[in-house]
Amino acid sequence: MTKTTMQIDTSAELLENDILPKCREIHTNPETQAAGQIIPKALQEPVTKKSPAQWAYERIIMYIQNFEKQLDNDHEVGLGLAGGMTGVIKIEGLGYYDPDIVTYYGMNESGARTQLIQHVSQMNVTLVASPKHIDQPEPNRIGFQLATALDGDEDVTT
Repeated sequence: MTKTTMQIDTSAELLENDILPKCREIHTNPETQAAGQIIPKALQEPVTKKSPAQWAYERIIMYIQNFEKQLDNDHEVGLGLAGGMTGVIKIEGLGYYDPDIVTYYGMNESGARTQLIQHVSQMNVTLVASPKHIDQPEPNRIGFQLATALDGDEDVTT
């Protein structure tokens, strides 16, 4: 006979657990690393303390960093809009403007400076493996630069 124990949470614990971030991914390839395996410090805070823009910004950073981990040295992350005709933007920066705007900075396929300003309710992006510039010895890894702030105590908005 197995002994089972039941845990009873207080109403405060149930409420807090309900607003803490959750992430779940399932992949067909067992070698694919899920983005939510290591949750940065900034993403462990209750969602209610953040604007929709900050919350989207922090999760996008996590997804970009995870995507870059799967790239070889000849590629870097680019961004394409789902359903859009703007092509691919090589991401060189990311920001947000409270309460509801996320901004991507970069360069389009023809080399023109590009800034995409997007409302969080319209967020549909595709991360794309883009070839790095031929004169560039190493690919830029913007996700790792951005994620440094998510694991630290500093404000990721600056």
